[in-house]
Amino acid sequence: MRTPGIVRRGTRLLVRYVRAQPMPFLVSIVGAAIYAGAAVGTTIVLGRITNNVIVPTFESGRVSSHAVLMSGVALLCVGLLRAMTIVLRRYFAALLTFRTQRQWRRDLAATYLDVPLSYHRETPTGTLLAHADADIVAASEVLNPLPFSIGVVTLVVFAIISLALVDWALMVVALLLFPGLALVNRAYTRRVEKPLGEIQQRVGQVSRIAHESFDGVLVVKTLGRADEEEARLGEASDRLRQARIGMGRIRGTFEPMIDALPNLGIILLLVIGSWQVSIGRLNTGQVVQAAALFGLLAFPMRVFGFFLQELPRAVVVSARLDKVMAAEREASGSEPGAPQLPATPLSVRFESVTCRHGDDPAVIDGLDLEIPAGEVVALVGATGSGKSTLCELIPRLVDPEAGVVRLGGVDLRDLDPVVVRDAVALVFQESFLFADTVRENVTLGADVAEADLEAAAAVAHAATFVSRLPQGWDTLVGERGVTLSGGQRQRLALTRALLRRPRVLILDDATSAVDPVIEAAILRDLRETLATSTLVVAHRISTIELADSVAFLEEGRIVAQGTHAELLASDARYAHLVRAYAEGRPATEAGA
Repeated sequence: MRTPGIVRRGTRLLVRYVRAQPMPFLVSIVGAAIYAGAAVGTTIVLGRITNNVIVPTFESGRVSSHAVLMSGVALLCVGLLRAMTIVLRRYFAALLTFRTQRQWRRDLAATYLDVPLSYHRETPTGTLLAHADADIVAASEVLNPLPFSIGVVTLVVFAIISLALVDWALMVVALLLFPGLALVNRAYTRRVEKPLGEIQQRVGQVSRIAHESFDGVLVVKTLGRADEEEARLGEASDRLRQARIGMGRIRGTFEPMIDALPNLGIILLLVIGSWQVSIGRLNTGQVVQAAALFGLLAFPMRVFGFFLQELPRAVVVSARLDKVMAAEREASGSEPGAPQLPATPLSVRFESVTCRHGDDPAVIDGLDLEIPAGEVVALVGATGSGKSTLCELIPRLVDPEAGVVRLGGVDLRDLDPVVVRDAVALVFQESFLFADTVRENVTLGADVAEADLEAAAAVAHAATFVSRLPQGWDTLVGERGVTLSGGQRQRLALTRALLRRPRVLILDDATSAVDPVIEAAILRDLRETLATSTLVVAHRISTIELADSVAFLEEGRIVAQGTHAELLASDARYAHLVRAYAEGRPATEAGA
């Protein structure tokens, strides 16, 4: 199927924008139309002043003071009218643009929140940022000149009517001018679509590399990769620069044509007008009026040319954004009548679950596992055995390819994701903290009683070190919590999870940076004070021994389950892995 042309797609895009925000558009159009009428009125006034004031002054050396006064009043009136309509048009055009950008950002943010975790893993953060910033601006900037461009059409109509009343030959000059602009625009739009798409793609590449370099500054500095990162960013920037230079060459050909057309029209008009004056068909004021009309069209034509330049870019970029909006959303079980969960500890059951990332081999392969309600289960396995993926399945960050995950006996796919994540708390090894106060990082803006905050912090063994911070809970932490130690960040993340009173708590190596004595105390307090089912990804013997049972994961399957002592006695592979933990050796698949 043939892709519709830029003009047709651009028209559809503009109609879509206007339907979403009709009032600012209509008001700005009214302002543009009144401006067009006032602008033509200005040229009529100039023609009258030429005939009634300027020409008599040169001929007789005298002019009526009343004529001068009335000429000044007329110019002042049309000038004020033009000024007011300019303000009206610009304000509401900007309002239309900013509201459209706001809606784009809201829709994009909602999309980013609704798409599955796999989308974020497959899409570079720099690309997501480019969509949210540069792409949205490029997709909506065409709205700023839109009302004025439509006003230019009105202005042209008024100008042609005014010229027709003066002389048909001058009107023909105007009628020849605007088809010439249409032909130039057609040639331009055909050439720019592909370069514009390439530019926006390279903007995303530069943003991605910059984000990676800044976000990984510790790695860059410690490995001495500053020069390599600078070179990588330089190469991407150079590719973007070359693409923009190529686009600039196209615009450099187009813009002078737009500027030249009104000026060529004025030259032709003066030639014809002078001849008409010499044979007595026109007077000087009429020629001045016609020339003023063409001179008046020069700037609006430039704005119209800017609109024509922006339209292809808006079409290309909006298509990129629409593609993001069309991304597959996270599956939901939020239909009316969806099951609810009891306010008690919940069991978790995996039934023949298989899960893979993209086209890679299965990470979880036919796995069966049950975590009884209210019990603590330690998940043990070598690196790469699928522990983190198993943890992500429970709060439904990912869905299984086959099999069923049940929460409280209910298939996760039948539950609203909001209900699931209200019941399940997952704490990762890498604890993300915002550049905000400790309190905001823990409460996430929720209204939490001080007693509840202190109680959760006491269980997570975070209260003591928080009290020693300069401003306590109101201490600002650096981006990603870099001003805190790894163990402190993990304990704050655990406090954040406990404040939600989860009925299933998953600790994905979430206390690995905490002192073993404190870790044991945390797990003990969790068991004694929190009514929850707990899954702990464990690497320390002390942690494993505190669990009610141990699930041994190998190559995506649970190969053994029981108490720590039972597995030591019955499974040599488990015993070998545990010895590796005890001796501090890497727990890889090969080592296991």
